Amino acid sequence: MPTIDILGVPHAYERIPSDEHTSAPVLVFLHGWLLSHHYWQPLIKQIAGKYQCLVYDLRGFGETQIPFEANSQRDCSRYYTLAAYAEDLHCLLQKLEIERAWLIGHSLGGSVALWAADCDREMIEGVICLNSGGGIYLKEEFERFRTVGKNLIEYRPSWLIYIPLMDFLFTRMMVDRPLNLHWGRQRIIDFLRADKQAALSALLDSTTETEVHLLPRLVASLPQPVYFIAGEKDKVMEPKYVNHLASFHQLFAPQGNNVFEIPDCGHLSMLEQPEIVASIIMNILKRHQS
Repeated sequence: MPTIDILGVPHAYERIPSDEHTSAPVLVFLHGWLLSHHYWQPLIKQIAGKYQCLVYDLRGFGETQIPFEANSQRDCSRYYTLAAYAEDLHCLLQKLEIERAWLIGHSLGGSVALWAADCDREMIEGVICLNSGGGIYLKEEFERFRTVGKNLIEYRPSWLIYIPLMDFLFTRMMVDRPLNLHWGRQRIIDFLRADKQAALSALLDSTTETEVHLLPRLVASLPQPVYFIAGEKDKVMEPKYVNHLASFHQLFAPQGNNVFEIPDCGHLSMLEQPEIVASIIMNILKRHQS
C-alpha cells in the first residue's frame, strides 16, 4: 500500500476509484481497535464502482506503524486519543484534496468518525457507525473491560501465530457465526502488529467516564446525518447501547429512524453480513444525494 505522511507518521492508505458519480462524496472507512483496513474488503467489493472509497490504517495499527525515530513521542498518550485520530483524518483528507466525504466507522472507528465530523462539519457530510454506540458508563463493567484489554496487549506472545488451531479460535471471537479461516489469520496478524502504546492509549482514553459521557453530547450537536448499524447478537456493543447513542441525534425521532439492526450478526458486521451492510449504506446515501 502507498503511504502518506501525517504529522510525522507514514499512514498506509488505499484510494479505490469510482466508475460513476464523479461529483459524489468519497466514502472513508475507519477500522476498529486491533484491526486494520483489510476488514473492509468484502464491503467495498459491494460498493466499488458506485462510489470512490478510501481506506487507511489508524496510527499504530495495521501497516501504519510508528517510525523508530518517533520513539520519543511514544509515551505521549495524546497521540492516540479520539481527538488525535480525528486530527489525523482531517490532515489525510486535506492532503488527498478530498472536499466531500461520508465517514463509515467500525467500533472505535465509529467514535473517531463522530469526533472528525464535529471537527469538519462542512467537509464531512455524514457518518455511518457500525457496531458502535455507548454513552452509558457502567463503572464495574468498564473497569473489567479495560483490565482485560490491557492484559491482552501487555502479555500477547509473539509466538501466538504459530499455535495450532489459533486461526480457528480467532474466527469465532466476537461474531455470531464463524468467519472464513483467512480472517482468523488476519485478526492474529493485526492483534500482534498493533503498537503497544497506541493500543493501550486508544483503549484507555476512549473508555474513561469523561469520554463515554461526552459521546451523546457530541452526537446531539452534529448537524450532519448520523446513522448506526447494530448486530442483533453483538455482545461487545449490544444493540441497546447503539440505540442509546443514536437517540441523541435529531434523526432518531420518532421511531429510531437512524438505526438499523442486522439479524444473525455479531460485532464484525462488515465481515459477517457485507451484502446487507452495503445495501443499508447505499440506501442511506441515496436519501442524502444532493
